[in-house]
Amino acid sequence: MLSEPRSPRLAVLIDADNASAKIADGLFEEIAKIGEASVRRIYGDFSSSRSKAWADVLSRHAIIPQQQFAYTTGKNASDITLVIDAMDLLHSGRFDGFCLVSSDSDFTRLAARIREQGIDVFGFGEQKTPESFRQACRRFVYTENLLASAPANEPEAAPSAKPLQSPSAAVPIIRKVIAQMESEDGWVPLGAVGTQLANLASDFDPRTFGFRKLSDLVRKTNAFEIDHPEGGMLRIRIKPEAARNGRRGA
Repeated sequence: MLSEPRSPRLAVLIDADNASAKIADGLFEEIAKIGEASVRRIYGDFSSSRSKAWADVLSRHAIIPQQQFAYTTGKNASDITLVIDAMDLLHSGRFDGFCLVSSDSDFTRLAARIREQGIDVFGFGEQKTPESFRQACRRFVYTENLLASAPANEPEAAPSAKPLQSPSAAVPIIRKVIAQMESEDGWVPLGAVGTQLANLASDFDPRTFGFRKLSDLVRKTNAFEIDHPEGGMLRIRIKPEAARNGRRGA
C-alpha cells in the first residue's frame, strides 16, 4: 500500500513584539494551506504587558514560548534568539519552508539567507511591513486579512470587514502581468495570471482588495474582458479601451 505524500514541513517562528495575538487562529488556518507546522515557537518577554496577550492562545495552537527577558532597554534579545534558532533549524535539513511572523524589517536578511539555501519563506505581517522584508519572502500575507471570518452569506468576500485597498488599486499590476505574457489575441489563462502575480509581487492577495478569489476581484474592477468557454479555462484580457488609455499614458 502506497503511503500518502506528506505535507511540506514548516517551521513557524513568531516575533511576539511585532505580531498581535488576535491573528493566531487565522494565522494557523492560513499556514495549514501551505503545509504542516511541525515547529511552532514564539519569541518575546512574556513578563511584559506587550506579550502577555499571547499567553492565552499558546496552548490552543501548541506554540512553544521562548522567554527572553529585556535585560537592556533598546536591545532586542528576542530577535537574536529567533535568528539563531532559525539558522539551527535551517541547517538541520528537516524543513521544507519557514513561516516568519513579524512586521520587522530586521528579518529581511534572515529571509534572504534561508531562500539562498533553496528553502521557501512565507512572511506574515501588517500592511506597514517594509517592502524589503515583504519581497525577501516567497509569499507575504498581510495579517489584517487574517483577523476575522467572512460572513456566511457572502462567500466571495474577504475575511476583513473593510478591504485594505480598493479593487481598482489592483488593476495596474494585473495589466502589467498580462502585458508580460505572450498571447496573439490578448487572452491569457487566469490561473497563469495568478501564478505570475505571485512571482512579481510576493504580497499580492485578492483579500487585500476585498475578495477571496482572483476571478471575483477581476470582475469587480471592470477593467478586463472575461471568457469562460464551456469545459475550458477562465481567460481574461485587457479591455480594448483600457489598453488604448494605457498606451497613451505610457
